[in-house]
Amino acid sequence: MTVIDQSAATAANTPSAVRYDVAIDLESCTGCGLCEAFCPVDVFEMQSGLPVAVQPDLCWGCETCAGQCPTTSIRVNCREGAEPFVDRPKANPLPAEKVGLYREWSRTLKEVLGLRWSPVAISLIPAGDPLPDVPVPEERLRYCQSLMAARRGRSIMMPANRHACPDGTAILGLTELPAKLASGELYILFHKLHDIEAAQRMVLERPCLEPRTIDATVVTPLENAATEPQVIAVVAQPEQAMWLLMSSSYYSGHRHELNASGYNAQCVETTLLPYTTGKLNVSFGCYGCRASSDISDDMMFIGIPVDQMPTVISGLRELGSRAIPQSRNKIYLPPM
Repeated sequence: MTVIDQSAATAANTPSAVRYDVAIDLESCTGCGLCEAFCPVDVFEMQSGLPVAVQPDLCWGCETCAGQCPTTSIRVNCREGAEPFVDRPKANPLPAEKVGLYREWSRTLKEVLGLRWSPVAISLIPAGDPLPDVPVPEERLRYCQSLMAARRGRSIMMPANRHACPDGTAILGLTELPAKLASGELYILFHKLHDIEAAQRMVLERPCLEPRTIDATVVTPLENAATEPQVIAVVAQPEQAMWLLMSSSYYSGHRHELNASGYNAQCVETTLLPYTTGKLNVSFGCYGCRASSDISDDMMFIGIPVDQMPTVISGLRELGSRAIPQSRNKIYLPPM
């Protein structure tokens, strides 16, 4: 086996960079060029019919190249990375009353809805703000992967150089959007949209925070929130999502205008839309989050602005006293 190793360090070899080894098995490589075509940041170049990582310092560790390689000839391995924000001021711990409130919200959501996993507290840390005491992973994760891990109990803080998805990282305001994504070119290669006009329209219509306005994303189980969240995400079955929508409308009776497209689900639909509009939103997931996480086919996502949580929790308790158990007991089901 002939393997070429090339080191890659993000952020132009800055001290806090996450570093990668790109390994190419030249014996199994067919020279198809998919790694060059699909890399969102142009790490690869075809030379004499074989791929070469000519700009390894740009590598995000997203592993799109490895995923698209038809012969599994590429491996992207993470090295140990330095701790970012070493000298950054730390945020004060949450007051005890806030800790208790978030734990009570989590308990209510789990018990009344019957959630298997924890609701997730999401915080976008503005540039220059003190940082909460939350672990930073050694390797890069996609934002949707971090959210899925948080529902299982992990607390994760990710600055830009710990994010593995250039698309989501730009949407959430940590970085600029790479040219291949801004142009829509990469979506056509993935066969996710009909033509370049449709791809460009999708990019244009989705919301996006200004680049470099956010320093880090923080996701934790709601009961373990380490800083004040702006959005609470719930991963749920459709029936559980229905009750959350009804809980939000319990005192007003209003209907929801939901914004979903199947593109950029966790970064846009579950996080950014509730964050920017102050309105609850529902997402059915997207190609990226379903391809890169353990989310099952029967689950969907609800993003709730934290300011709406008191209403949602109160409404859910009311529904849980009668409507939810009656519905689940199928009280109107005819005799079989």
